[in-house]
Amino acid sequence: MREKNDLKLAVLIDADNIPYSNIKGMLDEIAKLGTPTIKRIYGDWTKPTVSGWKPALLEHAITPVQQYSYTTGKNATDSAMIIDAMDILHSEKVDGFCLVSSDSDFTRLATRLRESGMLVIGIGAKKTPGPFIVACDKFIYIEIIGAAEISRTEAVTTPAHANTKIDVIDKGFIQLLKSSVEDLAEDNGWAFLAEVGALIIKKRPDFDPRNFGFFKLTPLIKSLHKHFEIDEREVEKTHIKHIYVRIRK
Repeated sequence: MREKNDLKLAVLIDADNIPYSNIKGMLDEIAKLGTPTIKRIYGDWTKPTVSGWKPALLEHAITPVQQYSYTTGKNATDSAMIIDAMDILHSEKVDGFCLVSSDSDFTRLATRLRESGMLVIGIGAKKTPGPFIVACDKFIYIEIIGAAEISRTEAVTTPAHANTKIDVIDKGFIQLLKSSVEDLAEDNGWAFLAEVGALIIKKRPDFDPRNFGFFKLTPLIKSLHKHFEIDEREVEKTHIKHIYVRIRK
């Protein structure tokens, strides 16, 4: 099975719906998921509204695709992105796509790419409509990518900084966690936390511990000690620890 970082990804960016200020963070995030072998951005580059993107294109080797707005009020970049995505799909040169947009018009494209066996990662603002989010395998919010970087040590143990707007951990989310643990638990009630995290993403593609102020799933679960128990098991002859979780009785 191919390793995650060996995945070849086509990164297609909708310049009309995404701010250029977070481009470095977005590309760093994508690099965690695979190798961006194709990087294209779509927009009407004759318009001043997208001029801020131009320095970033040179710095990050992103290929701009010109798409004129033929009619007023219609986002003409959609069709260009969709056509290119289908061309790339049939070229069989990539293993997945990263669609960077907050536009629900790409919902059908994401669905079609997944039907063809492609991994589809979405990146967009929290205002992104639900249908596009659930059409992706994983969806990442720009707001958490744009958060200030914290050291690796702090990232494991400390909630995200106060300037980042975070989601509230409500009863519905806790029930999602509990049901996912129950789905994977062995007879003794323990479930491998990494598998729990993967299952939650399948159920809710926009799940990310950072949405709730934590940079990892383990500290998020530990913060819910009234509901869950954690067991850190050392792997023999290694420095690796496997984390297991169980619903607290």
